[in-house]
Amino acid sequence: MIGYTTIGSKDLPKAVAFYDELLKLVDAKRQMELDRIKFYGSDAGGAMLAVCTPADEGEQSTGNGQMVAIPGGSPEGADALYKKAIELGATCAGEPGQRFDFFYGGYVYDLDGNKLCFFHMS
Repeated sequence: MIGYTTIGSKDLPKAVAFYDELLKLVDAKRQMELDRIKFYGSDAGGAMLAVCTPADEGEQSTGNGQMVAIPGGSPEGADALYKKAIELGATCAGEPGQRFDFFYGGYVYDLDGNKLCFFHMS
């Protein structure tokens, strides 16, 4: 259903270094890139995450209520993504844990303040 989600960055090279390392944990890598935008994915035709400088060349800002959720494949995988993001400079927005009977997740703000969720649903 989702083709790709785009999040903005104030410092694209710094954001690319963050996502290059973080998304290795879910076997994702850059699939396509242009000067101002980089697309990450794990399989051809699957959903992607794009990191870019804003098209209007204005200031990047985060969206209140906007969040990108990245599946960890298991609670341990969600934990690993959370820990790696923190190691890479992200800030905690909610430590990993069981939120509902069927949902386990942890939350961070990336280097630009974009909210990410690392989750597992059972």
